[in-house]
Amino acid sequence: MLLLSDKEIRQFIRDGFILVRADFAEPIHRQIYEQLEEVFADEGNPGNNLLPRIPQIKQVFDHPAVAGALTSLLGPGYIMNPHRHCHLNPPGGKGQSWHKDCYVFDHNTRHPRFHWILALYYPQDTTADMGPTAILPRAQDLERISDADAARSTEAELPLCGEAGTVALIHFDSWHRASANLGDRKRYMLKFQFARMAWPPAPAWDHQSDEWVETGRQEPVWRHVWKWLGGGGNGTNPGGGIDEFLALLERGDEAERLRAACLLGEHGAAAAAPLLESLRREANEVEPRVEEKTADNAHGTNPTGMRAAQALAAGGPELAPLLAAAAEDQHWLVRAALCDVLAQWGPAAAVALPALRRCLGDEHWWVRRNAAEAIGRMGTAGDEALPDLVARLRDDDRRVRRATALGLAQRGPGAAAIGPLQQMFADGDRYNRFYARLALSRIDEPRARDLLLDDLMTARWCPLTSTDNMY
Repeated sequence: MLLLSDKEIRQFIRDGFILVRADFAEPIHRQIYEQLEEVFADEGNPGNNLLPRIPQIKQVFDHPAVAGALTSLLGPGYIMNPHRHCHLNPPGGKGQSWHKDCYVFDHNTRHPRFHWILALYYPQDTTADMGPTAILPRAQDLERISDADAARSTEAELPLCGEAGTVALIHFDSWHRASANLGDRKRYMLKFQFARMAWPPAPAWDHQSDEWVETGRQEPVWRHVWKWLGGGGNGTNPGGGIDEFLALLERGDEAERLRAACLLGEHGAAAAAPLLESLRREANEVEPRVEEKTADNAHGTNPTGMRAAQALAAGGPELAPLLAAAAEDQHWLVRAALCDVLAQWGPAAAVALPALRRCLGDEHWWVRRNAAEAIGRMGTAGDEALPDLVARLRDDDRRVRRATALGLAQRGPGAAAIGPLQQMFADGDRYNRFYARLALSRIDEPRARDLLLDDLMTARWCPLTSTDNMY
């Protein structure tokens, strides 16, 4: 694999994107383009069945440059999410408003620490007049921009262009849109999603130096992500006092609040008590609108993390005992946020496992969902909670079931999970079915393999079958 360099990782953290190219000696991109033309003409958009309909696309994501970049950003063992979509922007296409994608109808909270990435693949040469995807660099961590209407927004947009085979890897929370197609050629863009499956214990890229060399207003945020991605700690205590940063956290503009959150995190335990109080105030303030449908939260499912929670996450796992004690707060949103903070620390949050096990039985589904996610990210450090996780596969809420199945896949479930996972093959949520199969594939038992193979053979897709060639 062709791993990214320190400079390329820093660019992604700072700007929210990087371009790579799957360069083949064979005309693979032209072949994919021609197949897309046939499928769209005869059958329409295949939606999530894009990959099984045109299996050759997988060669693009298996290319050493693309797989190496994804490994560099998400670590080894990353997964391709089953949600994918082919966006056709025909000549005369008007483009879109600025927006952020939802996490496939799950209730993830947006954080600068990225666990998901969007991969946008162009099978044809794409120039600025063809309506490429455009992004707002360095705005991925911001909840608001000047205006979602591109005609009125004041931020400088960047069209992502390139030769056939170009893949734009962008921070999942990037503001992006299809720009207007002013040319006379179709623009296909194939959007796939990839997700991290393990906590980053060390740099997964071609790492040469621990030094963060970029400067800018959001430098503390970028440095925080750099250290997390490399498996390191939070760095030295920053200049400035806790009271100064707390004032900015609650009354500054959005960029100031995010910057203050990361700087407060560098103060560690000394800032924990006032941050918990700030979190309680913030939870009461945002609860009425936490699921509002906005440009950055189109389905009302993925709010930006509360700034006090982001500050606690930046504080690092030394705060885990304090957060575990606070996880019985009377406000459900505080409990959910604290579970989400603990999920940011992976195995290092294992000291909070008893509190998270209690949260798995919480009355509010969002608390249960976040607790399942946090335990799953602990890997084998959360082994004691395995029976509790397996029980949540039968939760009444689909989001809890999804986070539980993904958590089991991350840690490698035992044989006790085989039956409940098989039952999820019939789950009413298509993505829950995927995660159940993924978790089952991580069980090294003959029965699990037999069930999985039988299910896959039943659901097999034939890419040669079409409306014109059914048999």
